[in-house]
Amino acid sequence: MKFGHIGTENEQTFGHKSTSAIKDIIKDRTLYLFISPFYLTFLVFGLFPIIFSIYLSLHSWDGIGEMTFVGLDNFAYLFEDSVFWGAIGNTFIIWIMSVIPSIVFGLIVANLINSPITKFKDFFKVAYFLPNVTATVAVAIIFSSVFSTNYGVANFFLETIGLDRVPWLTNSLGIKVVIALMVIWASVGYNTILYLAGLQRIPKELYEAAAMDGANSFQVFTKITLPLMRPIILFTVIMSTISGLQVFTEPQVLAEGRPIQGSITIVLYLYEQAFSFNSFGYGAALSWVLFFIILAVSIINWKIFNKKNKGGRI
Repeated sequence: MKFGHIGTENEQTFGHKSTSAIKDIIKDRTLYLFISPFYLTFLVFGLFPIIFSIYLSLHSWDGIGEMTFVGLDNFAYLFEDSVFWGAIGNTFIIWIMSVIPSIVFGLIVANLINSPITKFKDFFKVAYFLPNVTATVAVAIIFSSVFSTNYGVANFFLETIGLDRVPWLTNSLGIKVVIALMVIWASVGYNTILYLAGLQRIPKELYEAAAMDGANSFQVFTKITLPLMRPIILFTVIMSTISGLQVFTEPQVLAEGRPIQGSITIVLYLYEQAFSFNSFGYGAALSWVLFFIILAVSIINWKIFNKKNKGGRI
């Protein structure tokens, strides 16, 4: 009887809270009406595509005819698809080539701007952040001109110093380098602004105390700046992971719609399967594999950055 009584009280409490919540919604219906477009838009263009993609990944569909249920066959085919594994390799190579330099350069530029001797700080903030908001297609067109085999500026300088031309856009390694340079060029400014905000929050007293103890610039940077900047660095690494593993526009534009083997990334391969070959089920399966790859790499990054040794450092 006692447990039954408690259960009844809990049900009554839950019912009372539900009724109270409904009354609050009715009371503030005007406010909820103003924010409803966001939730309606999210349901239609956000939640529904996610749910439908799960359903679609279990079917074979060309976008016009009837769907055929195939279960996990789309995912099983991934293990036999050599192009898919090549796309994974290309994506990770480009990611490694772009993420590490963008983080390092971002830290260096942020420290230079944050230096007391640097003038026109606002100008440099805008100048370094501008590439991040520039249209990727426009940037890709410029880079394709700069690294053109016959008329590119890059090959012109190579020939000037006595080196041979490099087929940047038709070579497997060359196009990876160009794509990585594009990602670096666009992401350094974003990282710089975040790092600059973090640097400005570090108490100056710590640097003054380190100077009084005779610490040099390298010791100050490794013992004070880096440990206190770790949360922001972790954030930029995870964000770079998410964006870096979804590279699409750069290889698609640079290869002029005819990507060579070295430039096919996971998202580009997904796009081709779904919208060029009308294999929407397989494309949906690829998208979910990409999701779990990004999730796994992000978790690994988070674990690495949060792992402390006995001295309390990474």
